[in-house]
Amino acid sequence: MKKNKKLRVMTIFGTRPEAVKLAPVIKKLKENSDIFESIICVTAQHRQMLDQVLHLFEIKPDYDLNIMKPNQTLFELTSNVLLGLQPILEEEKPDIILVQGDTTTVFVASLASFYLKIKIGHVEAGLRTFQKYSPFPEEINRKITTCLADLHFAPTETSKKNLLDEKIEEQAILVTGNTVIDALFLTLDKLKKDKEKNKLTPKVKEISKLCDSFDKNNKIILVTGHRRENFGEGFENICHAIKKIAEKNKDVEIIYPVHLNPNVRKPVNDIINDIKNVHLIDPLDYEPFVYLMDKSYLILTDSGGVQEEAPSLGKPVLVMRDTTERPEAVIAGTVKLVGTDENLIIKETQKLIDSEEEYKKMSLSHNPYGDGKASQRIIDSLKSFLHND
Repeated sequence: MKKNKKLRVMTIFGTRPEAVKLAPVIKKLKENSDIFESIICVTAQHRQMLDQVLHLFEIKPDYDLNIMKPNQTLFELTSNVLLGLQPILEEEKPDIILVQGDTTTVFVASLASFYLKIKIGHVEAGLRTFQKYSPFPEEINRKITTCLADLHFAPTETSKKNLLDEKIEEQAILVTGNTVIDALFLTLDKLKKDKEKNKLTPKVKEISKLCDSFDKNNKIILVTGHRRENFGEGFENICHAIKKIAEKNKDVEIIYPVHLNPNVRKPVNDIINDIKNVHLIDPLDYEPFVYLMDKSYLILTDSGGVQEEAPSLGKPVLVMRDTTERPEAVIAGTVKLVGTDENLIIKETQKLIDSEEEYKKMSLSHNPYGDGKASQRIIDSLKSFLHND
């Protein structure tokens, strides 16, 4: 690498969670513009939810594949991203691409870069459930990405151990913490400043108004659910559990931003649509979602990111999945796995509603996912890696 040449770093992402977790890294690249030339490419695997995050963090993509189509199969998604990236990578010739997590965009971007012999940095590397189809297709996406990547930014020591067990060289691994904590702190800071200036966004104001309409002694339970492996009976079980929790606890307000996927919306609307203390709302963009997490008493979710963020806010998380690639949170006590077992969801939720001791045990546990400085560690590593390449 020539001394005076800027290092060309291309970030490639396609979904809201990727955008949230890469936003702090992109911000740091911009702050170091004397060293890095930052190129941003989005696939728009998720269009609407992605755009919300781009707006929040003021990210302007240089390239947008816009490949989102209704009911798109994995075959179509994979081929469209691969073919869409080829001319961009050939033209830009980045020194390294950065991908985050385990989406189809991550796997295909890594494959495209490998075909063109471009270096690959994998943010949030080393997560594993060790079960091929859980989550599907994410478990295999991240394993293939590991095989192709040159730099592995592991969020925790557990993730690093997984990579070492797969014979990744230790010098190629850096434990950074998770960038989602960086993004969370940036957003909380923005919310605080906006509130002081009376400039909260309309959506945040709307959620604030909903929360303020409840009896101040009522507990807010936030629910999110979208995992493909839960479609069908799993989501029906989740909805029946929510219904019974709401009916038994009149001093609880359940807020559920319902994913747009019809496999989610149908059981939700069929089972819990007309319950007074269940509030079904449209999906939230990241900023009002962070606001709502902060207002919540506890969270029921199948989301990976929420398992990392909520403990930083002192919120217990019940994970409605049979497996998790984030065992650190389970070990730390901030998270419990309840799967899609209706009775177990009800039992563990009720325990947290009724027992202050059980609640404190989870809410006061240490968050294992970092200190909000993961992005800076990634930037420092990129400087060293690319200058020495």
